[in-house]
Amino acid sequence: MNLWSRELAERFRSFVYETAADAKLIIRALSMVNALLAIILLVIAYGFYLSDIEKELVFDFFDIVFALFVILYIAKLIYADNWWRFAWRHWYETILVLFLLVNVLLNLLLNKRLLAELALFLEWESPRAFYELILSFYLLLWLFLEIGRSGHFISRLNVKPSTLFLLSFLLLIAVGTGLLMLPTFTKGPDSMPFLDALFTATSAACVTGLIVVDTATYFTLKGQVVILVLIQFGGIGIVTFATFFALFAQERVGIRHQSLLRDILSTENLKSSVVLLRQIFTFTFLFEGLGALFIFWAWGSSVPFESLWQKIFYSVFHSVSAFCNAGFSLFSNGLYEEGVRSAYVLHLVIAFIIILGGIGFGTWNDFSIKRLRERLEKPWKDWRISTKIVVYTTLFLLLIGTVVFYALERHALLRDMNTMEALIASFFQSVTTRTAGFNTVDLSQMRVPTVLMFIGLMFIGASPASTGGGIKTTTITVLFFAMIDSIRGKKDLELGHRRIAPEVISKAYTVFIVAVVYNFLAIFFLTITEPELPVLSLIFEQVSAFATVGLSLGITPELSAAGKCIIILSMYLGRVGTLTLALALSTKVISTNYGYPTEYVMVG
Repeated sequence: MNLWSRELAERFRSFVYETAADAKLIIRALSMVNALLAIILLVIAYGFYLSDIEKELVFDFFDIVFALFVILYIAKLIYADNWWRFAWRHWYETILVLFLLVNVLLNLLLNKRLLAELALFLEWESPRAFYELILSFYLLLWLFLEIGRSGHFISRLNVKPSTLFLLSFLLLIAVGTGLLMLPTFTKGPDSMPFLDALFTATSAACVTGLIVVDTATYFTLKGQVVILVLIQFGGIGIVTFATFFALFAQERVGIRHQSLLRDILSTENLKSSVVLLRQIFTFTFLFEGLGALFIFWAWGSSVPFESLWQKIFYSVFHSVSAFCNAGFSLFSNGLYEEGVRSAYVLHLVIAFIIILGGIGFGTWNDFSIKRLRERLEKPWKDWRISTKIVVYTTLFLLLIGTVVFYALERHALLRDMNTMEALIASFFQSVTTRTAGFNTVDLSQMRVPTVLMFIGLMFIGASPASTGGGIKTTTITVLFFAMIDSIRGKKDLELGHRRIAPEVISKAYTVFIVAVVYNFLAIFFLTITEPELPVLSLIFEQVSAFATVGLSLGITPELSAAGKCIIILSMYLGRVGTLTLALALSTKVISTNYGYPTEYVMVG
């Protein structure tokens, strides 16, 4: 008997070895089909109004998805090199399989469902609804991790990093548009029109904040959650999210994938790209979580909420929207809503969350505990020059914006406030104008000089590798000092005892000129498509869209279809960057070993 068992085991191992290659391909294909089926079922279950019978049928198909999931897991386990290592590396799948098996055993032996019993223990109103909610949540988690496990396929695509970055945002916008058009995601009797859904999805994915419908009253909770997810994915980037889930699922990230990530995150080497990725998610979730807690505390009694859960959701939504510099709000008048406009502690909390999201991921790295400890142990080690530029330029712009806004509007918009309230309001507008899009005053009543200052601050925007837009603080600083040195006749640009590379200066000029030319053309076409609207309002709207700010003088809902299309394109280009688009469309110049004679052309 023992000999027969060993022979059977040997035949089994031989069979597994011989069929491994084909079996793994089949398993992967079936996993993708199962994931696609799960997505379709989730869309049907939560995107459409279903009768009880139809809903029961959909969740019966959920059971089929989970049954196939268990079968595929067992198949993967069989073809794994080491069963225990596989179970540990894919711990989330292992937990789900164990839960499903326990649930089936309880149902067969005791005619009870584990989740239904848990719902009764927690005194949940509907055990069936609790069961559906938990399974749907786990299914979503599984889908996200499946995306992460498929992340290594990204590196196999023979496309430029800039092209992949552009396509990732197009995919995010397309998915967001489709979801927002589902019947249960809006409160009206009809689905959201395509152009309005496209506009809203682009605004959320590109963390802009311009709206053509009232986010607070037009969308259901499901629609608002979709907008929140679009903001989060758009703020950090869908490619970085895919890589994060791959690391979370303990999948290997190949050299080519790391190289791709390095180009997208603009890091110095492959190792630093993965390290920075981990820091991005650590700091993001930390700051958003702490921000939600402080916002929850800062609402005050003047802001009414229907329930504790609504207050928590509003706190999380506004924290994510602020950190990602999106400017979306769940109040019809934004932070200018009655009761919210006078919550000055709340304004300060949101302002600091905006600043944290806008200074850039690279700057966080310089302020990490590890770097701070290094500087304490080695005082001669200084900040990177890019960090100095970001910090000093940000502080300078915040100060200038606060002082000028206070001086221009003290006897106009701020006339009914005391000095401290007026200073807080001025500081908040200076912070939010650069890229966030919130407002605590009526912007339509601003004086013309204030509007012009806002346009300038919006155009500059936040810092590189951040959640904000604009041409960036480093760009304007490099251009300013390059201009000064050019006037003084200096050959090289030096900042902080460092020589700035000529290609950096050339890139800064390119970014600035392309941004100016594109905005001029967009404004030109807007004056053609929107002849009835004030030119200054159109300029403000266009720069706000391009810089992904989201502030408006109130004309967004009045735009024609053509005008909305121009603003949609501006939001997209502003988020991905005109230079990124140029790199994606350009071809490499063939290097040559010859040079033409030098010629001087009169300029100026």
